[in-house]
Order: sequence, then structure tokens, then C-alpha cells
Amino acid sequence: MSYSSNHLVATFSVVGYDPATGEIGVAVQSKFLGVGSVVPWAKAGVGAVATQSLANPSYGPRGLSLLEQGVEPEEVIKHLINEDSGRDMRQVGIVDARGGSATYTGVNCYSYAGGHASDNYAVQGNILVGVETIQAMAEAFEKTSGSLANRLLKSLNEGQQAGGDKRGKQSAALYVVKEQGGYGGYNDRFIDLRVDDHEDPIRELYRIYHLQQLYFGVTKEENIAEIKGEVKEELREQLKRLGYIPTVHVVDSILYKNFTAFLHRENFEERELEEGLIDLEVLDFMKYKSI
Repeated sequence: MSYSSNHLVATFSVVGYDPATGEIGVAVQSKFLGVGSVVPWAKAGVGAVATQSLANPSYGPRGLSLLEQGVEPEEVIKHLINEDSGRDMRQVGIVDARGGSATYTGVNCYSYAGGHASDNYAVQGNILVGVETIQAMAEAFEKTSGSLANRLLKSLNEGQQAGGDKRGKQSAALYVVKEQGGYGGYNDRFIDLRVDDHEDPIRELYRIYHLQQLYFGVTKEENIAEIKGEVKEELREQLKRLGYIPTVHVVDSILYKNFTAFLHRENFEERELEEGLIDLEVLDFMKYKSI
């Protein structure tokens, strides 16, 4: 059977683990609709899998199951491909919750195709402009500081800047798991963001990631300010501009009441502070919010 490139998840991806936080995740970009529905798989305390090229989505749950049984990433890949007659067109990257990693590229994956695995991460891609994409992704993951999500996104972006998918851009995804990291602590889905069809999917993924951090992140102590002076003047102006107060000349009780209404309408309950205080990241959001 022959395959056209239109049937392939022509993709570059990175799987990563952060030993400091226990976070595990995948970031991916492709000239393919809704790549986030196919490539990324992860389970908190277990590992992450990226399955692509002529993708076999069963590699995700099967790979995670093997990792959970204590099988090393290299051996997991051997199990997966040995049972798969389409192995020569598969590509997969795996990282476990101990930082072990492995990547595999079938001999018939469309050029350029390849990968690199090292401590705590693996990068891989197919139908790429060249090996430079893989090299840039690996270097970015190793040299970038901050959260796992930041490192995954930086790796993805640097891969794109180095050439990326030779067919172009369409979709991207970021999936990070952490024990009790989901909404309200009720599941492990820490970050689960997808851009299914966009002319610049990585840029859009960055945008919605920053929104996700704003909505669900914790207020930083250095961003807590008293509502007085210039901060108070700016808050009044923005509440008036956004239609929450009729004039900037309202008494404090009305100001605080309508600021609370804004927070609740915009789903900023996680950023709500005691009366008289404001998270400056929320104020910045207000400045750039369109009416």
C-alpha cells in the first residue's frame, strides 16, 4: 500500500519531563488539521508519548501502559513496533517519569525525518526542511529555563524558526499532566491547549497559553498592589471604558463592587484578592481587552 503525504501527520514534536515538579508533557506542530487529537498522550507519574508520521494512535495508550508496568522507553518502542506491520512509516517519542527517553523513526518516513533523545526529553519530526529543526529543538529544550510548558513551547518555536514542516503550518498543541494539577485538583490535566486550524499555530498557542496562565495561575506576590494612586486611576479608567461604571467619579464601594463583577464575569476568581488589592496582571489584561 502507498501513502500520500496528505495522509501523514507530518509533524515535529517534543516530549519532556521536569524532575523538579513531576510535570510530563508534549508539544507538537503540524501541517495537519487538529494535530492535538492524534499525537500527544501523557499520564501523570508515568510518562508521555508522541505518535506521528503515519500515526498509530494505539501507541499512546499502549505505550503508557507499558511505562506504567516499569518498562524502559527503548523497550516500550521495541514492543510497539514489533507488533506493527506499519512500523517503517511510524515515528514516536517517549519520556518516562524518571527522565528516561527514546525516539524512533521508521526507515520509510518521508524526508527529512529523524529524532534525538536525551535526559528528560525527546524530539522528533518528519517531512522537515532539514535536520536543523531537530537540532534547534533539542538545544532549546536543554537551554531554556522556567516551567516545563515554557521549555516545550520554546523547543517547538525554535524548531519552527529552524525550518519546521516543509509543507507549512496548520495546527499545534500543548499537553502537560501533573498529579492533581487539573481544575480544582480533581484530575491530572494540568495544561491541555489546542490550536486546530490557524495560519500561525505556534504563535496562537503561545497566546492562549498566556491566557491559561492568567486565568488559572497563582497570583505572584510581586504583582499584588494596593488600589490607590495611579493604580486606582487606571482601574477607574478601565472599568469605565469597559462599561462597568458610568463615570470615573464613583465612591470606593461602587468601584470595588463593579471590579468584583468584572473579575467574576471574566472568570478571574483565582486572581481575586481582598478588597483594596489588585493583581497587576489583571489590570494589564484590562488595558488590552477590547470592548
